[in-house]
Amino acid sequence: MTMTEPTRDTTGSHPTLLPRRRLLAAAGGAALAGALAACGSNNGRGGGSSGSGPALSQWYHQYGEPGTEQAVERYAAAYRQARVTVQWRPGDYDTQTAAALLTADGPDVFEVNGPTLDQIQGGQVVDLTDGIKDVEHDFNPAVLGPKTYRGRVYGIPQTIDTQLLYYRKSLLAKAKVSPPQTLDELVAAAAKLTTKDVKGLFLGNDGGAGVLGGTPLYAAGLQLVTPDGAVGFDSPAAYAALGKLHTLYADKSLLLGAPADWSDPSAFTQGLTAMQWSGLWALPQISKALGDDFGVLPFPADGAHGTPAVPVGAYASAVSARSKHVAAAKDFATWLWVERTDYQEDFATSYGLHIPARISLAERAAKLRDGAAADAVRFATRYGHADPLLWTPKSRTALQDAYSRIIKDGADPAGQVKAAAGVVAAELARVRKNG
Repeated sequence: MTMTEPTRDTTGSHPTLLPRRRLLAAAGGAALAGALAACGSNNGRGGGSSGSGPALSQWYHQYGEPGTEQAVERYAAAYRQARVTVQWRPGDYDTQTAAALLTADGPDVFEVNGPTLDQIQGGQVVDLTDGIKDVEHDFNPAVLGPKTYRGRVYGIPQTIDTQLLYYRKSLLAKAKVSPPQTLDELVAAAAKLTTKDVKGLFLGNDGGAGVLGGTPLYAAGLQLVTPDGAVGFDSPAAYAALGKLHTLYADKSLLLGAPADWSDPSAFTQGLTAMQWSGLWALPQISKALGDDFGVLPFPADGAHGTPAVPVGAYASAVSARSKHVAAAKDFATWLWVERTDYQEDFATSYGLHIPARISLAERAAKLRDGAAADAVRFATRYGHADPLLWTPKSRTALQDAYSRIIKDGADPAGQVKAAAGVVAAELARVRKNG
């Protein structure tokens, strides 16, 4: 699942069936007119309940993990207070839903890569706070925060996807390198682990510019946006951290031009790199290939005020304000994503590997109790951060462009960060004015 950016795709190549890792990457956008035409057609397969009560439509984007479609149809079929029909929506789902929310023909309940600030401020989605209030404390705050606006919750997080630093235990032991706990240690380890056949680190074929997002800034003790809505990263701590990413590139410690990009673990499992930044979704494939010869880490802390950082993202279940059955739709969303904890654990761990959005479920899920999976849960719970609700696609693009110039071109980090901060400040002023 994952975050939207209309003009970028930072995940590399995606298969036709899109996996949940899109939550942590940017999705391409289509023209609104095309999306409206798609939303008006029956391009999703329907399946759902035979319950009594009002008829509700529920939308999901097209997952890549086998069995997911059948699972969500099974959940809907178990609901008896309404007749819920599931639609599996191929194509550019985020654009489809954004367009459908402007019409009376869209879904009643739908998963959403958001909701976005524009959708909330525009009154397109319904306040779900009352349905979640008794268990709000149990949701991972990093993923619940971006679904919350002025203290009200507009989307119930479903499952968490996260990214981690994978390292090959045997290669580190052979080089007498300890798993890096700081960014300086990561830079030194990558250099020491680099040989004529193996690179020390893989952050993606662009050197990390497309995937890292705010993670190095959070690792330096900063934020993308402060709690009072200001730019939170124009700091010497940011200049220093991003300069170290260029050192990795300049030292030729980074793997570049791999056959598959960062979201695919093949470079790591095939021994092309000793360490790789990738997603939790890759863990089962890595475990199958390497046994227990690997471990996971958060992005390492940098500077005196730094802390380890783990990016997280979650699709949410939301209710359209244009639904003819708002109360029934709210009841169904609450039943599925608050009350039915068995379905929530099943959805997270039976079709690929993901973390339940509820902390209590993440801690007890059988597939997440041991080894690297348990470490991933612990890191995501303790160090997780997500793009804030005020973080717009334009802000994301500005920071990503700055990263690219710093990492690959060796541009001055201070100048690049300040330029990006200017764009972000203007965006924050715009969204505050609209709110």
